Amino acid sequence: MNTISFSGRVFTPSKIVCVGKNYDDHIAEMGGAARPHAPAIFIKPNSSLAFNPKELALPKSLGLVHHEVELCCLVGATMRDAAPDVAKKCIAAYAVGLDLTLRDVQAEAKKAGLPWTLAKGFDGAAVIGAFISASDVPDPQALDIALSVNGTVKQQSNTRHMILAPWEILSYASRFMTIEEGDILMCGTPAGVGPLNDGDRIEAMVSGAPPLSFLMKRLERF
Repeated sequence: MNTISFSGRVFTPSKIVCVGKNYDDHIAEMGGAARPHAPAIFIKPNSSLAFNPKELALPKSLGLVHHEVELCCLVGATMRDAAPDVAKKCIAAYAVGLDLTLRDVQAEAKKAGLPWTLAKGFDGAAVIGAFISASDVPDPQALDIALSVNGTVKQQSNTRHMILAPWEILSYASRFMTIEEGDILMCGTPAGVGPLNDGDRIEAMVSGAPPLSFLMKRLERF
């Protein structure tokens, strides 16, 4: 099982809870016309986690891979059917991360009206940087967030533009599933998503948290 380290402890996330369509500009760039009526929740498995890698290798056979930079949260206490204020207290730490997406696989699944789990849950699909304590983040809804590829800025925004705050997402998800200690929340991406290719250098940041930097490799085979 993949693990993450924070504050002298090792956590083994049972799952990575993700929300789609949490920035209006990203909804627009993907062809959406309106905000969803309820949070668009999906799950990445533990096997998709890549914690603070220096390199990330993905098979070329998976096809087109898109970057999606996101604010990420480490859950420090188990919750079920939690109110937003309770969920907020359960967030132990924040980090920057990438929700990698197999865009062609996702598009084909959507076209066929099928689930797109494989497009979001493949090995290496959840790249998470090092965490900073929640107590050191005065306002999680006022953080600059950005991603560059080979030194060129591709995504740049601020978490104040999120439609739902992290604790609102966790509260909603906890109505349906137990959110366990060590689980990770990925809070959605702003506009500017795009492809990653072999040899690309990716750098991502969220205000106050350690930056994430890694080299993308696309291999013929593992």
